[in-house]
Amino acid sequence: MDQDIWELMGHGGGAMYVVVAFSVIALAVGIERAIAQWKFVTRARLLGDAVTRCLARGAVEEGRSACERSPSPIADVFLVGYERLGRSKPEHVQTAVHRERLRVNQDLRSRLWMLGTIGATAPFVGLFGTVVGIMQAMGSFKGDESVKFSMVSGPISEALIVTAAGILVAVEAVILFNFFSQRANRIATEMKLLTDEFLELLLDPPTESTSPRKAKKDKESDKESDKSETTSSKRTKGDDDGDREAA
Repeated sequence: MDQDIWELMGHGGGAMYVVVAFSVIALAVGIERAIAQWKFVTRARLLGDAVTRCLARGAVEEGRSACERSPSPIADVFLVGYERLGRSKPEHVQTAVHRERLRVNQDLRSRLWMLGTIGATAPFVGLFGTVVGIMQAMGSFKGDESVKFSMVSGPISEALIVTAAGILVAVEAVILFNFFSQRANRIATEMKLLTDEFLELLLDPPTESTSPRKAKKDKESDKESDKSETTSSKRTKGDDDGDREAA
């Protein structure tokens, strides 16, 4: 079947143009979503670790500066908490931070509806083009008294190309939709964990008595006191034995 690109695009009464447009849109959305979600989790974890360390040692402004410099979208979530801190009730701070987190989650799912729509409609557009092509092929045989199979098979096979193209584009769109939806769910879970940890340290910062350094010092002092008590008890016992012998 020797046909140029324009003859191939003309199959199905123009339905092939729609199928090709669907393919281009699905590929463009896939590239755009890949760029938007590229290293999202890695950058979010790095920023979350930096902010957590700052809050653990009480460096609130240093953590805020790290968020302002970070290109990660989760930095916007943390900055909402910093802006509301001290000016709103703790429960209002939590609500504002979670609201911003939901907004970021919605941005991660933007334009995915286009992939779902293409995956659902592309096969029907291809089928529509095939039906139109078969109708055109059958209409061209009205004046013929006898029709050979070779005269029918060619136009029908050409019309079926539109259905095959529609199915191929639908498979492409569905694969991209499922892949980026799964990634968006994973990112949403990671953001929930990082946000909860951030709010715990922001609204209930660790005091000096609960800091790891203070706990380590207390533990060492307890060991030293236990050791001194053991030594003094040994000395007391030795002194008692000496007194007995002298008596």
